[in-house]
Formats: sequence, structure tokens, C-alpha cells
Amino acid sequence: MPTADPKPKPEPPPKRPRRERKESGFVAVRTALTAWLSRPLASFHLVLALTGVLTVIGIVMVLSASSVASYNPKTGSGVYSLFVKHLVFVALGSVVFWLGLRVKLERIRRMSATATVICLILLVLVLTPLGSEVNGSQGWFKIGEFTFQPVEAAKVALAFWGAHILVIKYNVIHQWRHLLVPVVPIALLMFALVMLQPDLGGTVTLAVVLLALLWFAGAPKRLFGVILAGGLAGVLVLAVIAPYRLARVMSFLSPDADVTAEGFQANQAKLALADGGFLGKGLGQGTSNWGYLPNVQNDFIFALIGEELGLIGCVVVLALFGGVAIVGLRIATRNIDPWIRIVSGTLTVFLVAQAGINIGYVVGLLPVTGVTLPLISYGGTSLVITMLIMGVLANAARHEPEAVAALRTQGPGKFGRLLRLPAPDPYRPPATRKAAGRSGAKAARPAPRAARPAPAQERRRSVREPVRRSAARTSTATSRGGAARTTASRGTRSTANRRGHR
Repeated sequence: MPTADPKPKPEPPPKRPRRERKESGFVAVRTALTAWLSRPLASFHLVLALTGVLTVIGIVMVLSASSVASYNPKTGSGVYSLFVKHLVFVALGSVVFWLGLRVKLERIRRMSATATVICLILLVLVLTPLGSEVNGSQGWFKIGEFTFQPVEAAKVALAFWGAHILVIKYNVIHQWRHLLVPVVPIALLMFALVMLQPDLGGTVTLAVVLLALLWFAGAPKRLFGVILAGGLAGVLVLAVIAPYRLARVMSFLSPDADVTAEGFQANQAKLALADGGFLGKGLGQGTSNWGYLPNVQNDFIFALIGEELGLIGCVVVLALFGGVAIVGLRIATRNIDPWIRIVSGTLTVFLVAQAGINIGYVVGLLPVTGVTLPLISYGGTSLVITMLIMGVLANAARHEPEAVAALRTQGPGKFGRLLRLPAPDPYRPPATRKAAGRSGAKAARPAPRAARPAPAQERRRSVREPVRRSAARTSTATSRGGAARTTASRGTRSTANRRGHR
């Protein structure tokens, strides 16, 4: 008997490719991130988050790094003495952060010239017997158990004041004498005073501030070539004339020549990074803080991060400073006030460059210069000034046009109420100025009356306009009622016979 053919099995539905699922998940995350970044106060919240995370990392790492260095039975200091001082500096920096966030940026701009003069005076006084020498550099004022380093404040003052001068001279900034004077001479005077301490790391970071100011102000690119060439020549000269700087350079060029002298810290830092591996030894388990790496809580704390938190911890720190760079430049590009744009960009480049210099010489890419890792190294003037910079950046983020509109219409928000922050004022551009002269120079003469805002003139015009309209209506009605106009033959004026008024 013939057998019936079995029924064909239905084909299963095609499975969705896994790549599409991954792509859809990536698209969803990207869409959500884009929507969050498009919020008016996204930059402000990012600055707060980055400042808080970096500060917490610094507190934890200073606690791990300073316990052995703090203990001194001769002086009676316990294992937490340096950590307690660091917490005091964090508390002081938090107050300074709030002040930088709350004070109006216009007031900071007006005070920039006074701050620059005060910093210059302090840089002179620190070279006198009033100053104190620490680690071979006379650049500190000692006030009890605490110290103050005026060069850190001078960097911020130069950024504020330099941006103010360059904005004022915007119409004539294409001329070399207006571009360079007086910002560059004052900066060179600061360089000389800092090098007399001597402090090569402070001079390098001051130079970064000057270059960032000129870059964001729109200086020609050939100027940076000249400045960089002169700066490299100056660094070489300074390195040759000072024996300890020359020894650092030679140890950088040949790190294995003498691992017990000038190259000791650099080699120990690399060994600490190698011991950490991928995951690290764990918090408090590192050996660098037991005297194997001197000054680990200050300039070489990134090596301890690599040893205790491994490659993952180092990548997280690098990502956080990358976030500072992105957010700071985002604030600079989204603002329309030129002073805020220059200041935000300059302070961002300064912070990221200082972090790059510190991490660069820890991993062996740069010679040791002695600058701290912002917000993570042991507290002091650098920590307080860095928190002031982050506060100013957060203040600038609240002055973005979309943020100003949201804060003035929807209220201060949760953080604004908590921190008692006033609503920012919208940016009002100054009166326009025209260029004059055939020689190519732009004259700084006032704008014409029609181009300048004249609120008083507008008020007078609004008052006079109804009077003129009522007078015109009265004369029209009178002429229709019985006034007769006669016109002369060749352009003579018409005369009205006003019988109704007699």
C-alpha cells in the first residue's frame, strides 16, 4: 500500500541577528545620553559630578598614601595627621568652590586687575625673609602649620585679568602691540619672579595659562611657533645653568644610568605601576607608601593609584580628566560672553595640562617637574585653587544662554536652592564700534547714535508720540470743518483760513 507523504514541518521564524540587538541597545543609550546632554543645566551638573568624584578619589588615596609618612613618634604626630590636614584643605576648598559658584562673574572680572597686582606683590615678598624654603624652593608663606604658595593664585589671576584685557582690545587685537602689551610683559614678570624661587613647574604651568589665553583670544598661529621656540630655548638654558635640573634631564634621557640618585623616584614610580598589574593590590596594600617612593602623597600619587587600583584605576582617573576637558570646552563654546569663553577655555586647558604633566613624568614620558595632580594630590594651596577653578567653571556653565533662560523662568532648581545661588543675568553685548582709517588700524570710536541703546530717548519718544498724533487729528478735523486752503502759483506755501477759531 502506498504510504502518505508526511506533512512538511513549518519553518521556524527567522531569528533576529544579535548585531541588530546590540546596535539597537547602543542607539538607545546614545539617544538617552544625547537627550540628557541637551538639557539646559547638563554642563553645570557634570562639573559638580566631576569635582565630587575626583575629590573623593583624592581623599581615599591620600588616606592610603600618608599614613606611614604621618607617623612620627618624636613629634607626637599619629598616622592620620596628614589626612586630617587634607580634610581641612578639602573643607576650605569647598567654601572657595561655593564662592566661585555664587559670586557674579562680572564682579570677578572687575576684581581681576586688583588680584593680579596683589599676586605680583606676594611673588616679590615670598623672595624676602618673609618667605620660607620648602624642598629647595623659596615659594611658600608659612602661617602656623599651614603654608600658602602665591604662584598658584597668580595663575588664576593671570587668566582672569588677561582675558579681561584681551576682550577690551578685541577690535585692535590684530595689531601686535595691542595683542602682546600688557599681557605678555606682566606674564614674563611673573615667570622671572617664579624662576627666582626657583620653581620650574610653576613657570611651565604659568606658560600654559599664557598660551591658552592667546589661543582662545584668536592670536595668529605664527605667534605660537615663535613662543614655543623661545620657550624651548629658555627651558634648555635653565636646565643647563642649574646642576640639579641638568641631573633630572640626564636621568630622564638615561633612566637606568643611576637608579639611586636623581632617577630614584622615576624608577620607583614605574615599579609601582608595574606591581599593580590590571586590578591592583587593593586599597592600603601598596608598598610605595612605606618609604620606597618618597613624596608619594604629593607629586607621585598617580603611581600609588596604579599600584593599589591597577590599570583600571588609572584608566578611570584619565577618563575623569578627559571629562573635565570635554565639559570645560563645552562650556566655552556654548557661552556667548567673550570673557567667559576665554576664561573657561583657559582654565580648562590649564587644569588638564597640569594633570597631563604630572601623569607624564610619573609614567616616564616627561622629566620630573614637581607639579601636583589636581584634586587628588595631598591638599594645600593647589587643592584650594583648583576647587576655586571648578567653582568658576560651574558658574560659567550656569551662564549658558539656555541655562539662563531655564533658571530665570523655571526657578533655581534643587542645587540652586540648596546652595542659595542667585539667578544669572543674561548677557548684554556692549555698544558696537566701527573701524576707521585707511592704514588698516581699527579706531575705537563710539558707535553712531542709532546703533547705541538709548532707553531715555525711547521713553521720550514714547511720550511725545501720542501728543503728535492727537495734534494731527485735531488739525485734520478743523480743516475738514471749514478751513479753506489756497495754493500759490509757483510753490508758495498754503494759508489756512481758520474761521472756526475766531
